Amino acid sequence: MRKAIVIALVAGSALLAQGPRGGRMGFGGAGFGMAGAGSLLHGATVTGAPFSAVEVTTRQQTLANGNVIQQQEQTNLFRDGQGRVREEMTWNAPNGTGSRTMVTISDPVAQVVRRLNPQSKTVSEMPMRQPPAGGASARMAGRQRPGAGSANVVKEDLGTQTMNGVAAAGTRVTRTIPAGAMGNAEAIQIVRETWVSSDLKVPVMVKTSDPRFGTTVTQLTNVTRSEPDATLFQTPAGYTSSQGHGMRMGAPLAQ
Repeated sequence: MRKAIVIALVAGSALLAQGPRGGRMGFGGAGFGMAGAGSLLHGATVTGAPFSAVEVTTRQQTLANGNVIQQQEQTNLFRDGQGRVREEMTWNAPNGTGSRTMVTISDPVAQVVRRLNPQSKTVSEMPMRQPPAGGASARMAGRQRPGAGSANVVKEDLGTQTMNGVAAAGTRVTRTIPAGAMGNAEAIQIVRETWVSSDLKVPVMVKTSDPRFGTTVTQLTNVTRSEPDATLFQTPAGYTSSQGHGMRMGAPLAQ
């Protein structure tokens, strides 16, 4: 059990160290949170739109001397027709000791969230608490509302395009931080493009460009619109079970 806790904490530290994941995309429902994953498929439960995909996030930052830092990570995503979601995240362990994988299954049918540790073959199961009325999108809208009417925020409709085989509607939001607002000599522009599939009800691409942190692109690739294998949403035989505290849908995978 101690080993499972340590690995979970390492996973959480790895996510936090990566900074805004264009930020962890929380693909899901009608909204998403760019504050780190979701990987990924969080928020309101979406039924009747099963799919599998690979979520690829690329971050690139150019330093003042021209040096470029680039990082990429992948998360395998699965959602069945009942709205159950599986996320498989793999990351490189510190000190070159190989890779680690953590699997999270959000099951609105059984009302539980399961975290599987394939390395130690342990599972932590927690009751799922539904988000407040309006879901994640309402909370995001509430946080964004103060800037929505600001002269420093401009929103554009980008129309519809097919991205990685999926039709998606795009919007671009440009936020300008005026010169002097945070000690900056010149104005800073932060640009974010979001492309959302009305069929899958998830973002298929989000691109954020911020001169302070670089450019982050998160997109769904290898999208397959078929029902995933039902066993993907179950705990494999031979896993040791432990009980955990309740977890609200859309909450971070690790703290």
